[in-house]
Amino acid sequence: MSSHPINAGLRFFLEIAALVSLGMWGWQKGEGWLRFLFAIGLPLAAAILWATFRVPNDPGNAPVAIPGILRLALEAGLFTFAVWGLHATGRTPWAWGLGIVVALHYITSYDRILWLIKQ
Repeated sequence: MSSHPINAGLRFFLEIAALVSLGMWGWQKGEGWLRFLFAIGLPLAAAILWATFRVPNDPGNAPVAIPGILRLALEAGLFTFAVWGLHATGRTPWAWGLGIVVALHYITSYDRILWLIKQ
């Protein structure tokens, strides 16, 4: 199910939502010039991390191969920070929504989760 086009599209939008929520958290928590640094730097750092690491046998072209369980932990950490960031900025309903959709995505992508764990 993880390779289904609808699930792949959902994953893309979840990744974008996570980056946006990191930027929102950075904007609200920063002051002065740090506001801009956090709002731009946090999503940029997350995107760089996301694009740098891949698992062996992944058809993607990310440069650094890591064990699948570490890749899964990286994804879980970024999504968790995104959900927490929404909650911390007072957008609790949005945090719940993002968290539920992320959880449903991972449930329907159980085959990908099992594949990552085996890598």
